[in-house]
Amino acid sequence: MKTVLVVDDDDALRELILWKLTKGGYATLSAADGEAGLAAATAAATAGVAPDLILVDWMMPKMTGIELCQALRDNPLTSPVPIILLTANRQDAEIERGFEVGVDDYVLKPFNPKELLGRVRAVLARAEARA
Repeated sequence: MKTVLVVDDDDALRELILWKLTKGGYATLSAADGEAGLAAATAAATAGVAPDLILVDWMMPKMTGIELCQALRDNPLTSPVPIILLTANRQDAEIERGFEVGVDDYVLKPFNPKELLGRVRAVLARAEARA
């Protein structure tokens, strides 16, 4: 079973995403901010059970999603893990910035939970094909 780490400071949205992923057959981990997300991903990877995918909200306290993505990419233990960035920011320059730090895909808010699940499946399939 694939594991997805969800990092989002919006409790209700995080719970909705976790529920949808669980219903879709995924194991889940969660964190309420970027620092906690980095700690969770690093701890899991250090234990040899890195998440298979990380969903990251862009706007969070303590550490933004972009900062989290950069930190994940800079760490050899978490750098191979695919990342999907969740954002309401539709500006091309900001989207490009996310790709520059290594984001694999974007989901623009508000989003349809079915679309999110489809993108999770697609990113995981691409990652598996590369392995």
